[in-house]
Amino acid sequence: MKQQETPLFTALREYATAKPLQFHIPGHKRGSGMDPEFRDFLGLNALSIDLINIPPLDDLHNPHGIIKQAEDLAAEAFLADHTFFSVQGTSTAIQAMIMSVVEPGEKLIVPRNIHRAVVTGLILSGARPVFLKPVIDERLGIAHGITPESVSAALDEHPDAKGVLVINPTYYGFATDLAKIVDIAHKKNVPVLVDEAHGIHIGFHEDLPLSAMQAGADLAATSVHKLGGSLVQSSVLNLKGNLVSPKRVKNIFSMLTTTSTSYILLASLDAARRFLATQGHKLIERTITLAENARVAINTLPGLYSPGDDLISKEVFSYDPTKLLIHVKDLGLTGHEVDNWLRKTYNIEVELSDLYNVLCVISIGDNEETVGSLVKACLDLSRESEAWIKVPDFPDQLPKTPELKLSPREAFYAEGETISLDKAIGRICKEVVMVYPPGIPILMPGEIVNRSCFNYIKNALAYNLPIQGPQDPSLETIKVVLSQP
Repeated sequence: MKQQETPLFTALREYATAKPLQFHIPGHKRGSGMDPEFRDFLGLNALSIDLINIPPLDDLHNPHGIIKQAEDLAAEAFLADHTFFSVQGTSTAIQAMIMSVVEPGEKLIVPRNIHRAVVTGLILSGARPVFLKPVIDERLGIAHGITPESVSAALDEHPDAKGVLVINPTYYGFATDLAKIVDIAHKKNVPVLVDEAHGIHIGFHEDLPLSAMQAGADLAATSVHKLGGSLVQSSVLNLKGNLVSPKRVKNIFSMLTTTSTSYILLASLDAARRFLATQGHKLIERTITLAENARVAINTLPGLYSPGDDLISKEVFSYDPTKLLIHVKDLGLTGHEVDNWLRKTYNIEVELSDLYNVLCVISIGDNEETVGSLVKACLDLSRESEAWIKVPDFPDQLPKTPELKLSPREAFYAEGETISLDKAIGRICKEVVMVYPPGIPILMPGEIVNRSCFNYIKNALAYNLPIQGPQDPSLETIKVVLSQP
């Protein structure tokens, strides 16, 4: 019955109803001191709880009242020992997670297809990454997860590693055997950190992959706003077990968190937790049915393919069916072209597009009408594609992971210079170069640019593949360390 309660949200509403005379920030004071058009659009209810940490409302940096009660309820719902609220998204939660486990010079085992927040966490912590290559799906052109076998081998080769970071599920919804990875790491007393940005809902239904806490992981940074019903930029960091100190996590999280915490975001976390804990299973059951029906319908359409159970294998342990991946290569179109076509023709926005796919997220906010509109658009897309000319395959395999000469932190702070990409071979890179697909960094700060990476980047540019990371997106130039150590 406790999960029916919302101590933080309820207290904020009661405080707003009392209408105290406010001589504290924010200066708009329930909306009376802001642009009227924006105030009317946003609404007085929301503005009444746009508050700051004052004594009656607890303090996120040292919670002991309503925030502590809300975090304790969240920990119970998410099967964690401790839950920390984040008003700065999962990125800050990931950075705090990494900094809680590794110190400068220490090793962290990480998959190569990491989010930029992990790169930032490596720079802030000073850790030296040990990269594992994820399983690459050649047909779909995407990266899956890392395998238990690769984790085991990495821990044998690097017995001094202080942690293992796993992305589970991936952006595309595919999961590895996380419980087995946790078991392997824990036998060596090594904590497991999970980037669970796309998995807040998975712990609330048995037909979805195991959540990080269900699998026994030590820390999990989880976006509640992505698929759990809270407002954008609200997330949680869950902790379980005794391999990582909750006091250390709390202190580091406080270092990274703004002192002007948003109570609207905190309240949305409290309400979303109640929603998931009390109604999540029923709503997710309906969502899975909607997504699977759409997948079945799409797979009857010429030129379209939506993977599901057929991908379950040694490399893909399970998947989240609410992530509707639509492979469009056989239409003779790129995912980017389909993305634009859906936007212009049907006013449909997808989660992402890459060279071969579009990804549509089916959530508890969808219904038969919204999903039916997507399926109808796919039907028309299939009918209108007259030429079955295949999109050319990107020719090169991913290059081998370059040699790490400096830690990402050392390279980031080292004196650098900007040079032509053609002259960069043999130099230490100062920036991230990431190519989509499959969204894996080709170069990281501290790595030596080799001929294989150079050729891969050149081919990616020739195919007009999206590149993220470098200051010069054309990659005519690249930043490198000024002098060799």
